[in-house]
Amino acid sequence: MARRTEYDAQQAAGRLKVPIAAFRWARHAGVIPPPDAGDRRWMRATVEAMDPSAIQASLPNGTISGGQAADRIAEALGTPNTPGEAPVVGTFTIRRLIARGLLVDLTTNDDYELVSPEQVTEVCARPDLAQMTADDAPLGPTQAAEHLGVRRVDFDHMHLRLGWVAPAEWREARYGTSRAGAVQVPIFRTADIDALPRARTEIDWAELRAVGKGQRSPLLGLVKAAASA
Repeated sequence: MARRTEYDAQQAAGRLKVPIAAFRWARHAGVIPPPDAGDRRWMRATVEAMDPSAIQASLPNGTISGGQAADRIAEALGTPNTPGEAPVVGTFTIRRLIARGLLVDLTTNDDYELVSPEQVTEVCARPDLAQMTADDAPLGPTQAAEHLGVRRVDFDHMHLRLGWVAPAEWREARYGTSRAGAVQVPIFRTADIDALPRARTEIDWAELRAVGKGQRSPLLGLVKAAASA
């Protein structure tokens, strides 16, 4: 078998026999060098030169789940999450904070997040915490349409046919108990939805918001032009 010449984070952690959480934190803390074989990969010689004990020692004491982090942030905002109700701050927001580089996800599992409680404390102390969480609040397609004051069909034109806004992630929605009927639903950042009227001045938003059920969409001309381009 040919020797591996490049390693991603999971492979490098395995090679060094350290937890992936420690490897990811070491990358954040500068204990290991940045990737030198592409965006997220290291050359073999670079991995072999890494110090496993230093990587292991860099890991902060303890981790908390994305849900626990969300609860702490909601508490810091003065609007605590209530069990059994839709969270004020959920894991969607935690993933956006990870994308912003304010939290480091210490797991490679796509179904949950593990973060440093110390980092969460730092995030909770930020003066712009309320604005960030408002910007990163999740909206499904119907919620996004309502937020803009337009019909769902017109929002679908913006998202699906004109490409004016991209979802931050896709979430599985089930109908019934079987996964056979599950569909992937796009979830958008509130800030991205709020930006549409400012960014898309080629349409009359007052006219678009006044269109009634069953009436022709003012966006159809743009949809046809985009399809023929």
